[in-house]
Amino acid sequence: MRVWKFGDNIDTDAIIPGRFLTINDPKGLSEHAFEGFRDGFAKEVKEGDMIVAGRNFGCGSSREHAPLALTGSGVRVVIAESFARIFYRNSVNVGLLPVICPRAGEITEQDQITGHFAEGYIDVSGRRLDIEPVPAFLQQIIDAGGLVEYAKQIRSEDLCMK
Repeated sequence: MRVWKFGDNIDTDAIIPGRFLTINDPKGLSEHAFEGFRDGFAKEVKEGDMIVAGRNFGCGSSREHAPLALTGSGVRVVIAESFARIFYRNSVNVGLLPVICPRAGEITEQDQITGHFAEGYIDVSGRRLDIEPVPAFLQQIIDAGGLVEYAKQIRSEDLCMK
């Protein structure tokens, strides 16, 4: 597992440039992730790698293509000091876990991260950093592969008040 470190205000155009918005397949989008911003990411990223960023990750447009490009590349978790609201929501919708860590700036690309998301912390090369705990229902949506897949699992009987 590799850590890919980014700074503040990484916008959706940096994650997936607008000229690739005609692609809707996560794998196809992943081939252009961070193109022109951090060349080499798309070719080097591996399943299970994590992105760590500063403040306001995913700002810019409301396109769902940005988190789709990341899931298509094998990234399952983004840890940041804060997220743009629509990016946070779009990430959950497509099965990408956004984790808020106020001290994310202390993490380096050489660190190894183990998530204890429900418990509210991550282990970063032996150091404990607090995060906003991931509620069970949110983790269930992520584990299902996103909101649509999660909703497919819900039976109508489960929604009825008894």
